[in-house]
Amino acid sequence: MILRNSFNFINHFFKNIKKKIKIIYLNSNYYDKKISKIHFDNLIYKPSPHLLSSIIKYQNKKFNIKDISTENFWNDKNINKKDFRKLNNFYWFFSLDLKSSKKITQSIILNWIEKNFKYNSKSWEFDLTSKRIIAWLSSHNLTYENIYEEYKKKFNWIIQKQTNHLMNEINKSKLIDDKIIGCAAIILVGLCYQDKKNYLPFGLNLLKKISNLSLDNQGFPKSRSIKQIIFYLKYFILIREWFKEAQVAIPDEVNETINYLGQGYAFVWQNTKSDILFNGNNTSNNYEFDHYLKRFGYIFKNDSRELGGYAILRNKKISLIMDIGNSPNLNFSKDYQSGAMSFEIISNGKKLISNCGYYTNKNLKLNELSKSTATHNTLTIDDHSSCQFRKINKNNLILCGELKILKKNIVFEKNYWKINASHNGYQKKYNSIHEREIEFYVEQNKFIGKDKILNKHPNFNIKFDIRFHLEPGVKLMKTQDNKTILIELEDEGWKFTCDNFDINIDNGLYFGKKNSYTQNQNIFISGIANKKNETINWQLTKI
Repeated sequence: MILRNSFNFINHFFKNIKKKIKIIYLNSNYYDKKISKIHFDNLIYKPSPHLLSSIIKYQNKKFNIKDISTENFWNDKNINKKDFRKLNNFYWFFSLDLKSSKKITQSIILNWIEKNFKYNSKSWEFDLTSKRIIAWLSSHNLTYENIYEEYKKKFNWIIQKQTNHLMNEINKSKLIDDKIIGCAAIILVGLCYQDKKNYLPFGLNLLKKISNLSLDNQGFPKSRSIKQIIFYLKYFILIREWFKEAQVAIPDEVNETINYLGQGYAFVWQNTKSDILFNGNNTSNNYEFDHYLKRFGYIFKNDSRELGGYAILRNKKISLIMDIGNSPNLNFSKDYQSGAMSFEIISNGKKLISNCGYYTNKNLKLNELSKSTATHNTLTIDDHSSCQFRKINKNNLILCGELKILKKNIVFEKNYWKINASHNGYQKKYNSIHEREIEFYVEQNKFIGKDKILNKHPNFNIKFDIRFHLEPGVKLMKTQDNKTILIELEDEGWKFTCDNFDINIDNGLYFGKKNSYTQNQNIFISGIANKKNETINWQLTKI
């Protein structure tokens, strides 16, 4: 223990030294001169702002720049971090009326340049800089048209200087999502300035490396994040549309990656039209993105039953979704949730059984709770999760061990479905394997579940719980005989039964809406496993 603590202290010490040296370097005149070497070329390609509508929420009501007080505009002494980021990424430019004064708009940019012409850690934060470059170039009708020569030089200079900074820092950025945005910004600059500094090949080569690093052989994120597959698809399509509009040949690898990502998007969203709450996902508004895809002529189809570690069986009325994948590599586990073999059911477009979602705001306790197995529709042993996490900083947890799926089997016939799988998440601590089988009898609208605790060595009297979470607003009622729980799902009724263990109703927290939580209810089966192989039988039937 003493040796480990000493090693951690030494490691932390050298990390701090390295960090301080980097700060000194980035703020030095040497670095400033390095990234200030640019070409004073004019904008050749001017991207249409509507191409960004998949990643920016446009306001229906536009406002005029004259309505904003520009006095002390960049005095950020009393501004909070969230508002500072919004102000400095310049995405608010897309809410400006096009009749706004170009002179005022450009004076705001000049004032920003005057204050931030040299690197500083706040306004030159990596993803902030990437977004600002994209915003300035895509708002060219306000930022670049009808300008005088001196302003044009300063604009071109600061755009390319910031891009040089991105190229210098992008390999050091830890977040893959930020790297994708950075690549998009670098590629856009290459297209806009006709690639005088090799921005285009640099951005494309890095984009290819990131894809190879973070996507599996089927083009699904190695993180198994549903949110990430949508994020990737939006940016790859945006990059493709820039190439198309600039009349530059679209790289084959961009087309190929979009095809893979699109198939994943069809699998996890378009086939069910519902947000499935696994591994970092929240409720979304993907219908707007669907309209964007339709407008630009993108059509994706995927009739697979399994992809990315998820099984989805469906017909026109019912969808059964289960997580039957291994946990991701530790490097991709930041948003992974320990819900192996958890499932969701969608009935006539309504979520009957739902996982609890994911909490991402800066509250580590709530984030940790949302990662726990207890917030998923699966089995927990002795109030422990099937995976363990460790803290890497004040806001993030990653896995400290990997979970493996030991077997899986999927049957999909017209009137009979079945998903069977098992995992080793409880093997190390309890010598136990969790095996789950869910059958669906289509004509009877009946789900039959079997959860087995298979003990490799004598390990009796294990406490277990199996939870079945519901969305807020779904009503539950327990019958007088305590053997059935009735579920009221708008105009549908379902009943839940378990023939060999107690069932009850409990309150919980639902994190489906991003960065918020509310109360929900769950049905839970609890008991003591006192056999070598314990089987818990349950049924969910429409009434």
